[in-house]
Amino acid sequence: MDFETIRDYLNKSDRFAAANGIRLTRVEPGYAEAEMTVTEASLNGMNTVQGGAMFTLADLCFAGAANAENQGMVAMNGTMHYLRPGTGKVIRARAKALNRGRRTGLYQVELFDDQERLIAETTITGFATGAPLIPEEDQP
Repeated sequence: MDFETIRDYLNKSDRFAAANGIRLTRVEPGYAEAEMTVTEASLNGMNTVQGGAMFTLADLCFAGAANAENQGMVAMNGTMHYLRPGTGKVIRARAKALNRGRRTGLYQVELFDDQERLIAETTITGFATGAPLIPEEDQP
């Protein structure tokens, strides 16, 4: 199965991310990139990108990196450090595997504003489900 199929499946099946302007742009084994289009609905009371929206971006990016080879992995813990306010029209994320074992994996996700400034850093621990991401009956 190619990585574009995984990317497209996650973009379609994660309805919350899609409804909030978040999508994967690149998926490879242990690596992914995603972006969020910032809208009025993305902003908090201080007119910066809401922290939960940024975490959703990081979570989808993690999903791309962790599931790139169609081996299901879900997040079981995540810690986000907000380094500066999220501003601009697009927030981008890059996820990379720090370690992937049989049952767990550790991933780092960095978020950048549209001036390429680091605005948040996330570590997500994933749990391998033992099942494929895309069920056999839905595979192309």
